[in-house]
Amino acid sequence: MTTDRLLNTASNYAHLAVPIAAVVILFVLLVPLPPLLLDVFISFNLMLSVVVLLAAIYILQPVKFTSFPNLLLLTTLYRLALNVATTRLILTRGEAGEDAAGAVIKSFGEFVIGGNYVVGAVIFLVLLAIQFLVVNHGAVRSSEVMARFTLDAMPGKQMAVDADLAAGIIDEHEAKRRRAEIGQTAEFHGAMDGAIRFTQRDAVAAIIITVINIIAGFAIGAFQHGMTLVEALKTYTTLTVGDGVAAAVPSLMVSVAAALITTRAATDANMGEEMSSQLLLNPRPLYIAAAVLGVLGILPGMPHIPFLLLATGAAGMAYLSQQQQVNTQQREEVRLNEEAKAKAASVEQGEKIESLLRVDALALEVGYGLIPMISAGDSFLSRVREIRRQIAMNLGIVVPPVHVTDNLQLAPREYAILLKGERIAHGELYPDGYLAIDPGAVREKIDGIVTQDPTFGMPAVWIRRTADRERALAAGYTVVDPTTVVCTHLSELIKRHAPDLLGRQETKALLDALAETHPKTVEEATPKVLSLGEVQRVLQNLLRERVPIRDLATILEAITDAGSLSRDVNVLAETARAALSRTICAGLSNEQGELVVLTLDPTLEREIADRLGLLGGAPTQAIEPDFGRRVLEKIETAVQSAILSQPVILCSSAIRPHLRKLTERFLPDLSVIAHGEVSPNVRLISVGAIA
Repeated sequence: MTTDRLLNTASNYAHLAVPIAAVVILFVLLVPLPPLLLDVFISFNLMLSVVVLLAAIYILQPVKFTSFPNLLLLTTLYRLALNVATTRLILTRGEAGEDAAGAVIKSFGEFVIGGNYVVGAVIFLVLLAIQFLVVNHGAVRSSEVMARFTLDAMPGKQMAVDADLAAGIIDEHEAKRRRAEIGQTAEFHGAMDGAIRFTQRDAVAAIIITVINIIAGFAIGAFQHGMTLVEALKTYTTLTVGDGVAAAVPSLMVSVAAALITTRAATDANMGEEMSSQLLLNPRPLYIAAAVLGVLGILPGMPHIPFLLLATGAAGMAYLSQQQQVNTQQREEVRLNEEAKAKAASVEQGEKIESLLRVDALALEVGYGLIPMISAGDSFLSRVREIRRQIAMNLGIVVPPVHVTDNLQLAPREYAILLKGERIAHGELYPDGYLAIDPGAVREKIDGIVTQDPTFGMPAVWIRRTADRERALAAGYTVVDPTTVVCTHLSELIKRHAPDLLGRQETKALLDALAETHPKTVEEATPKVLSLGEVQRVLQNLLRERVPIRDLATILEAITDAGSLSRDVNVLAETARAALSRTICAGLSNEQGELVVLTLDPTLEREIADRLGLLGGAPTQAIEPDFGRRVLEKIETAVQSAILSQPVILCSSAIRPHLRKLTERFLPDLSVIAHGEVSPNVRLISVGAIA
């Protein structure tokens, strides 16, 4: 089994750790343990206390150690359970000698206290005095003060968060996070105030247990096992003191960990880094300490080597600290000088007023509530880059970079899309929610903030929770995240306004790129036959109907041939459309390669042509308003009846541009194609005739 699998398995069963610990504590309390198993439990207690102490030292923010109060309680109960288990072994197997309670207690009795039970008793009492009178008392007092001060400061902190939110300094998500952090801090210090008292009473319990073990053991050894008074006193006192020291050392370490957690301030460095950096911040105390140690080292009767070695070490650290400060100061001076020079150079150059006249072709402005969503990693900007790439592949134009910026004049959750400095669309997002769009066939309405899809105007609902998202998907909604909402809106607007983004400069760039592969085509077309402006307007006409101009060579060849007969850009655009018949039909066909069309009744088509003067009489460029309204109503009715198949209108090439101009405003997504624009390999499917 690999390391990753072991870790995954352990994490899957991590929820069982506390229940197992509770069962183990109950097991140790009730069941007589053999000495070997007791050695394992005592060793684990020692290891656990070391881990807790090191975790308290290395943690950066004590409030993040939210499980510490519970851990403090469990470790205390575990130690007390071990005391019960060791007491049971000492009193029931004391006649076996110093091996009665296991090897660990024997080792503490012999190695730590030198086999002298009097010395062991003194060491045990000293440890308890340190823990009870110093560490525990100070930790309890600190926890009381921290809990009270934290609770007193809560209203002020919450008001500060509300003030920052009202001023726009933070968004709603950040305010929610800060409020949760304030509540978590108060709960942590409140829990610590109660849990730390267990360690205080733990020391008292240890003294009582020790006295009971000595007295009871002495009586059992002398009166039940026939041991001499001295032998009984020595045996049971050694075992009891060994047990007491084995329990007091982990208890002291856990108490120190609790004191460190209680008195620790939240910083960006662990305790060792923080203390070393602050102690070495000023070399003067180290120099003075080195001088004092040096004087003590040369005094008669003093141990010279330890004092002089420490004096040398302190002086060396002081020197290194001083050199580090000098180097830091020099680097700061160099940085300030460079900034001053750069600022002076910019002042000398002066501000170019022309830079203020620049207008971004495309811009996205967001309210302050959307800033975290926009700036979170590279996700949003990569989506925008992907939009530009897709439009270049689909339409054949290079979209200029989108300038994304914040605008405090917008509502917190509002965004606005600007084209050449003017707002063309706006919308509202909920960064922590999802937009559930009703495609028209939902089976169940869901609760949320009712709105409209900003891109297509479809009814939609903002939902917040993941559970609501799953329910919305099951009900038939199309659910998208806020980033997708704004990116889709931006993409559709770019396609809709593509003609406005294609200026002469952009057209020249496209022609220059084409000249690298088709130099003769470009050379013949412009400026010999057509001007750059005429080519630009032809391309704009194609983009206005979302006809891709990626095959620029074919377009240029077609309008160059037609340009010798007419320089009317509308005529040239129709010629280009005929040359792009395969491209047009490919974009309008369904997955089966079928082109679903609505045809015009021949009578209506002749009437339109007659009204335009195409059958004789004075030609006109527009259809009469009343007649145009009637035709538009007929088209709308026919399109609505076949809306699911997304049909296009098929008509003669003579009236196609006029019919498209009629439907352009009210049915912008409806395509109108001429008979000559139908590719031979496309199968037509007629779903009706407009009469």
